[in-house]
Order: sequence, then C-alpha cells, then structure tokens
Amino acid sequence: MLLTIAVMAAPVAALIDLRVPQAHRAVLEQQPGGFDAIAGVALAAAGMVVLRNRPRHPLGRLMSVFGAWWALDGVASAWLAYATTHHPALPGASAAFIVYQRLGAGLVLLLPLVLLLFPDGKLPPGRWRAAALLSLGLTSLLPLALLAAPSAIAQATSGSSPLPAPLRGLNLEAFHLPLPDAVWTGVLLVAQLSLPLSLVTPFVVVVRRYRTVTGVDRSRMRWLLWAAVVDLMVMLTFRLLPNWIGAAGLTVAVVLTAGSVAIGIVRPDLVDIDRLLGGTLVYGLLLALTFVLDLLVLGGAGRLLGPRLNEGERLVIAVFAVAILYAQLRHRLWRLVRRWVMGDRGDPYHLMSGLAERLERTDGSEAQLATLARTVAQAFRTPYVGVEITQVSGEVLLVEDGERPAETQALPITYRGERIGRLLLPSRAAHRRLSGGDERLLADLIRQAAAAARAVRLAEELQRSREGIVSAVEDERRRLRRELHDGLGPALAAVASRIDTARITARRSGEDADRILGMARQELTGMLAEVRRLVHGLRPPALDDVGLVGAVRQQAERLRGPDLTIRVEERGDLTGLPAAVEVAAYRIASEALTNVVRHAQAGECVVSLVRDAEGGTLDVTVVDDGVGLAPRTVAGVGLVSLRERAAELGGSCTVTAVEPAGTRVRARLPITSSGRTPVLVTTGEVADER
Repeated sequence: MLLTIAVMAAPVAALIDLRVPQAHRAVLEQQPGGFDAIAGVALAAAGMVVLRNRPRHPLGRLMSVFGAWWALDGVASAWLAYATTHHPALPGASAAFIVYQRLGAGLVLLLPLVLLLFPDGKLPPGRWRAAALLSLGLTSLLPLALLAAPSAIAQATSGSSPLPAPLRGLNLEAFHLPLPDAVWTGVLLVAQLSLPLSLVTPFVVVVRRYRTVTGVDRSRMRWLLWAAVVDLMVMLTFRLLPNWIGAAGLTVAVVLTAGSVAIGIVRPDLVDIDRLLGGTLVYGLLLALTFVLDLLVLGGAGRLLGPRLNEGERLVIAVFAVAILYAQLRHRLWRLVRRWVMGDRGDPYHLMSGLAERLERTDGSEAQLATLARTVAQAFRTPYVGVEITQVSGEVLLVEDGERPAETQALPITYRGERIGRLLLPSRAAHRRLSGGDERLLADLIRQAAAAARAVRLAEELQRSREGIVSAVEDERRRLRRELHDGLGPALAAVASRIDTARITARRSGEDADRILGMARQELTGMLAEVRRLVHGLRPPALDDVGLVGAVRQQAERLRGPDLTIRVEERGDLTGLPAAVEVAAYRIASEALTNVVRHAQAGECVVSLVRDAEGGTLDVTVVDDGVGLAPRTVAGVGLVSLRERAAELGGSCTVTAVEPAGTRVRARLPITSSGRTPVLVTTGEVADER
C-alpha cells in the first residue's frame, strides 16, 4: 500500500514540475518535487524488501512510511510551485505549503532512527537507550516548532530570504500558536541548535556497534559505513554544480542509502562489501586528487602560454601539453595512491608475479616460506604473518614475519587436496579485516608458495632419501660381509678341516672317519640354516613360494593365538606386483600384526589387501578391535618403521583410532605402470615395538 502511494506520487510530481517555469522556481528558491518523490519511492521499495524477508523489522516499516511521506512531500512541493504561478493561487496551495514546509520537516527523524535501529531493529540497551530517546526528542524539536511557529519568524530564523511574493497571499498560519515573537525566535533557535547535537548519540551508537560486532553483523555495519562514505562523496560533488543538480544529488544519496540499508539487513553477503568499501574510498580519493591536479595543470599551462593567444588557443595547447606530458605522471600517481591505500593487493597480477620472481631467486624451503610471509605482510598491511608447514617427517617448520600477537587466526594451506600447514594472521588486523576477495587472493598466494615450498621440500627429501638409500645399501653390504666373514667363513673352514681330518683318519679307522664326517654334516646343516636366514632377511621366501596373500596368511597363522582371530581378505588382481611393493606390503602387514599381538589385546583382526581398479595403488589395511591408541601416544620404532617403508616407495601410512575401540593401520603403496619401483632396502627382522 505505502509503496503503491509512493510509486503513484512520483509521476504526478514529475508532470507537475514540467508545468512550472524555471524563473518562477527561482523566485520561490524551491527545487523540483520530482526528486523528493523519487527518493520516497526508493525508501518505500527498500522498506518493502526488508518487510518481505523480515516482516517484523522496525526499519522496514519506518522506511515504508517515510518513503510514502517523502513522495507525498514531493507532490506537495510540485503543486505549491505550480499553484502559485496563477494569481490568485490555485486551490490547495496553502495545504501544499503546510505539507511541504511544515510537515516535511519531520523527515529529518529518519536519519537518527536508521542509525539507532540498524541493523537489528533494536535500540541500544542500558543507559544508551535513554540517551537515544533523548536524542530523538531533540531531533523532534525543530519539526514541532516549525509546525506551530509563524511563517515569517520561521523564515527569518532559518536565515533565508523573506517570504517570496507568490506565497504571501496564502493562508500559512493554520497551526499558528499565539505566542510572542521573541518566544518563537528563542524556541526556533534552540530547536536549530538541538538538531546537530541530537545526531551525536546516534553516531556514537553506530561507532560502538561497529567496534563490538563480529561476523555477519560487522558486514551489515560496513554497508552502513559504505552508504555514509558514498553520501558524503555525492553531496560534496553535487555542491560544485548548479542548485537544481544539488537536489538530484540528495536524491542519489537517499536512493543509495536506502539500498545499502536494505541489503545490509536482508543480504549482507550479496556483494563483497569490504572490497566495495575499499574501492570506493580509493577511487573517490584518486578522482578528487586527479580532478584538482588537472585543474591546476590546465590553469598553469594556460597562464604560461602567454597573453598573445586567445582563450580557445590557450585551452587547445594546454590540453595537448597535458595529454603528452602529464598523462604518464597522473597514471603513476594513480598507481602510487592505490598501493599506499590498499597495499600490493590492489594489483593482484603485480603481487603474484613479484612473489613468483622472488621465489625463483630463493633456495631452501625455509627461505621461501620467509619470502611468502614477508610478501603477505607487505601486501595486506598486517604487522604479523606466520607460516607453518608440516614436513614429511611430522616436524612442523614455523617461519614468522613481525612480532606475534596474543591472538591469531589460522588459514589452512593445502596442496593437491592435502593440508600441509597453515597461515597465521592477527585476529584483529591493524587496518581492516580480510575481505572475501582478499582471502581468495591470499589463497592464490598460498597455493603458489605452497607448491614452491613443497617442491623444494620434496627435492630435499629426495636428496636425503638418496643418501639414506646409499647408506642403507652400504650398511647392508657391511652386514652381509660381516655375516659371511665372521659366520659362514669360519664355519666353512672348519668343515673343510673336518673333511681333511676324516680323509686322514679313514686310513686307520673307518668308524672315526664316519664320526668326523657326521659332525661335518651337522655343521653344513647349520650353515644352510644360516644362509636361509640371510636370504629371508633380503626377501621372504614365502613371497616366491605362495605369493603375497599366502605369505601374509602364513604370518597370520604363526601369530594367531587362542584369544585372537586373524582374517586376511583380498580384492583386485594381486598378481604381477613389483617385488619391492610385495616386500613392503608384507613387512607392513607383519609389523602391524606383531603390534596387534603384543599391545592391542584384541579379539579379532582383519588384514585387507586391495588393488584399485586402475591398478595404480595397493592398499594394505590392518584393523583390530583392541584397546586402541592413547590420545598422546608417542610413535615407537614400529610405527616409524611403517611410515618409512611406505615413504620409500612414495606412498603413505597412517595409524588412527577406530570407534568405539581399536586401531587402523592403512598404507597406500603406489604401483608404477612400467613395473619399476624405487629400490627397497630391508635391514633386519620385523620390528616388535609400536
């Protein structure tokens, strides 16, 4: 209903304005009423939007009422101007004056009401509620005084020119209270002084709310802040233009304010308000600076060209000189101010390319993380940035730029879907909190730096892995040499000596020779068992005899007890696996089963060997229903060995708790398509510790 009234009033006011001569409007010192009607339509529409989404919100009702009021005020203004073009004035001129000049003053109540009720529609609690009510009372003084004061005194007190001649024949004192002129003069002066004072409390309330609210409510308050900034820029801009355009500026300000209030209440996430607010401030400042500089440069160039040229020639030459000489300077100034206000984040391409260039010149993952922290701190103007990266070994590498505050917020750092660390920032940034766009830019920076840091880290891990492989191979060779030299070597020499003794003894006594040969036979049997032990340390023979699944089942049979049931399950084609993958899977399953037997106190354990459909990964999973892992269990030799065996092949191994009780060991071992896998070195028996 109220929106319909406002929508119908707007074209009526516009049509009446077209009938009023500009000269007559200048005599009345009155702006076209159509602008007020358009502002009323915007207010009423914003109010209806709020009421449709939040039917009981007070600001929705207030904006609808004030919108219809403002639109009718515009119609009254237009009719007053048109009616006074005739002599005598057309009927309704006096009523239009009262509606426009007297009742229209009550529209000033809208601003403090919006400031006090935004965004939740509630007055501030406690003592601030009393202050808010007092401020609304002070705001109401001027509308009430203008409603009952004599028109001549109200006109004189406001500082305007005397009552225009076309209005002098109207009945303007319908609500006049017969008080002395001196009393009315004092009342009107007090009311005018009270109006700016009454706005102090609403502005303080807004500042307090802005500083205390968080989350969505903070975004809502930033919409109100954006409306205030835009209104200030619009009013300052239109002040430089003719008077009737100033009325259009007020209309634009009201429309933008109504829209921002409605969006802030209903959909504060409709637009990235942080980027919008920052961009508005930056571009407004830049436009103001360039406008002033352009005027100074044009004026100075015109004066320097000399008095011999006429105005047109000086202007053409000045514009040409400015275009050639000043354009580049202005462009550099524009970029400089943008970077000063917004930091490097105002130019994402420059920021990303600069980071990439610095990362290329930096060696070592720690230095690259320091570069990332420094870049983020400079780009987002934050006093502290910390970068945490979790290494493959489980250690955490922390690089910081600036002094760490008491409270920080963490943003995850991911690489290929895997969380590899986090970025630490102050909970309350020094200048402003991160907007959604800033977080996306920050995510791009982190992603690029994470890839570089990950690459350097993997290169370092590869180098250490190569060194470890070489060292392991040499240790294995040393072990085999020691076993052969200290064990099999002397044993073979002893057997050879016994055989020689038996040959000599055979000539004298066959029985003694047979006894000596029997002893040599026993020693050879022992040496054969030792050789088998050495071979088993290199690769379990069961893998060649019965395959991976059969070998795991044999190990399960050996470890199975009266209170423990072990099942081995297989899925997928497990034939043709590379030798290194078979050995790693067998060792991991054996170590996990050993841990279950020794520590889990489980009644059932399931071993699963699964090869995926593409054949690129072998999953080894051991799940038990035992006591599980303690919250702060320290990894022992067994758990570290599990991870190391998987990492040697480029895979991973995790040990997690199972609800309601139990432990799950899961290893993912990659299988190369060519059938070749990294070298796997085994250096001993199955580990017995967790």
